[in-house]
Amino acid sequence: MTHDPISRFRRFARSVTTEVGALDESFLGRGRSLGAARVLNAIGHGHADVADLRTYLNLDSGLLSRLLRQLEGEDLITLSPSPTDARARIAALTLAGKAEFTAYEEISNTRAANLLDRHPHPEALLAAMDLIASALGQDRTVIEERDPRDPQSLFCLNEYYAELGRRLRTGFDVNLSCDPQATDMIPPRGAFLVALSDGMPIGCVGVKGSGAPIAEIKRLWIAPSARGLGMAKRLMTAAETRAKALGIQTLRLDTNSALPEAIRLYQTTGWTEIDRFNDDPYPDFFFEKTL
Repeated sequence: MTHDPISRFRRFARSVTTEVGALDESFLGRGRSLGAARVLNAIGHGHADVADLRTYLNLDSGLLSRLLRQLEGEDLITLSPSPTDARARIAALTLAGKAEFTAYEEISNTRAANLLDRHPHPEALLAAMDLIASALGQDRTVIEERDPRDPQSLFCLNEYYAELGRRLRTGFDVNLSCDPQATDMIPPRGAFLVALSDGMPIGCVGVKGSGAPIAEIKRLWIAPSARGLGMAKRLMTAAETRAKALGIQTLRLDTNSALPEAIRLYQTTGWTEIDRFNDDPYPDFFFEKTL
């Protein structure tokens, strides 16, 4: 066995297929293949539209149709026309399907907990899993507008504050920062965007508005597992697009020299360095961009 990158990748792939039971005819002992179980799981997690389901699971239409027919034949799902689009079909779990979905969830959660319990460094293992999941799912990462007070938004913001606390020489106290009010990042004044990788928040950015034609970019954060994949640029582009739609003509932002990757991003995406425009004690670089 060699130790070149391809061999290491394939060793990992073999380990994963064995651990998750991908080779078993009865996935997790429930009497159906991994493919059928995965479709059932996706429907249970809200991917009801069949076209959305096909895109989410990256399945060809023929295979998905066969798996749906199997689940329908087991009385685990129903298929019906969409009430808003006669060309679309909607999948829904039956009572039996909901029970089977719950059983899969409980078994899967237990297996995950057992694997983490027997590893000496579970946080390092989870960090490696996050890195791989972000890399494999980067083409399926979506950016959604959220209330900055919802749980996924708050997760991103708290991770952002914690990272600033580690990286800034002075530490970081959000109470001393010009922290925007939530209403400044909600339409019609502004917006808050969250990047989601299979439902997991991996990045955020806010547009802090006041109703004037000038607004600020605030709280750009990318999870360590998703860095280097272009997510910061995607979020910034989405924020600029949303700002335009809100009638904002000029954006400003501030940052700290302890965040050189952020400074490079702004310098290479059309932002111009300007004089200080606020009394926030933490930033030492200031930028502006005309939309």
